[in-house]
Amino acid sequence: MPGTPPGSPLDELTEDPHPVLARLRASEPVSWRPELNAWLVTRHDLALRVLRDTAAFTVDDPRFATAVVVGPSMLSTDGAEHARHRGPFTRDFRPAEVRARFGEFAAERARRLVADLRKSPVAEIRRGLAGPLAVAVIAHALGLAETGADRVLAWYDAIVSAVTGIAAGETPGPAGAAAFGELRASVEHTVRGDASLLAEAARGLELPEVVSNAAVLMFGGIETTEGMIANAAGHLLGHPAQLALVRADPGLLPRAIEESLRLEPAAAVVDRYATADAELGGARIRRGEQVTVSLAGANRDPAVFADPDAFDLRRADLRRHLAFAHGPHFCVAADLARLETRVALRALLDASPDVRLDGPFRPRGLVFRKPEALFVRWA
Repeated sequence: MPGTPPGSPLDELTEDPHPVLARLRASEPVSWRPELNAWLVTRHDLALRVLRDTAAFTVDDPRFATAVVVGPSMLSTDGAEHARHRGPFTRDFRPAEVRARFGEFAAERARRLVADLRKSPVAEIRRGLAGPLAVAVIAHALGLAETGADRVLAWYDAIVSAVTGIAAGETPGPAGAAAFGELRASVEHTVRGDASLLAEAARGLELPEVVSNAAVLMFGGIETTEGMIANAAGHLLGHPAQLALVRADPGLLPRAIEESLRLEPAAAVVDRYATADAELGGARIRRGEQVTVSLAGANRDPAVFADPDAFDLRRADLRRHLAFAHGPHFCVAADLARLETRVALRALLDASPDVRLDGPFRPRGLVFRKPEALFVRWA
């Protein structure tokens, strides 16, 4: 994070949080962190408790910055209101629907992006593959493909900047509101049709609610999916023995993706707010205090995952990771993100029998973790 003094607690959590998270998980699994102004939960069982109990730990709070920018959505509501916002989208993101609606589109786009990257002996795949694929797929999913991926990305950048600024206590500038206005106009045009996901959602939600949820889906569909693809590529290409297993048995690729999600989730933390005084893991939490669940910490809990710092796609209970959160706010588009990561990695591996990393794989970030750049060299 800009302006963070080197070696500070916030710097540690941004650059390499795992040693800190391991110490906290063992000694103080619910610890007050002044640098976050929040309680940090690092143990798997306690993380599950917070994520499941929306009555005690809610997202419905005025401090939730995304809601300030885009309005109420499935991301910032709980209970019946959350179900009402989320319900119109759930069918279209089920595994069978995802494969039917997006499978060939995503695979073809991934092959095309990799073919372009192959024109140079070294390629940067976070911005050259992961990001463009994520933008194209979410634009297609939302029925905004005619708008153009570059424009969708510009809206996303402006809205994310506004959300980040509000979370940091800044007064929002006009760019975020302008981008949201353009998104609203595009969504309004889209819902007049009868074949898009948003048009279907408009049958159960008011138009402003469709726009808010479109913004949330756009945010998740770009930010976390880009990170998920880049992290999975970095992990797999950085572990030759595990890569050899996938080369020998392509059916293991989904397990490699799940193991990457466990080891370095693209969204490292999620925030909740205590609705009443509570006791959690020996900590006394006051009503209204922020409770930040470290998905990265929970995913390396040795009580759940043996040898938790190792990348091992054959480990047992792999699906117990919390990279997509848990409970009512489990990521609605998790299977779409998995599909995108699968076709991106498949396109990379098919393009060259000896594709390899060309430089270090260093994910970083306090909330969203991914490498700033990830270079590969073709054989």
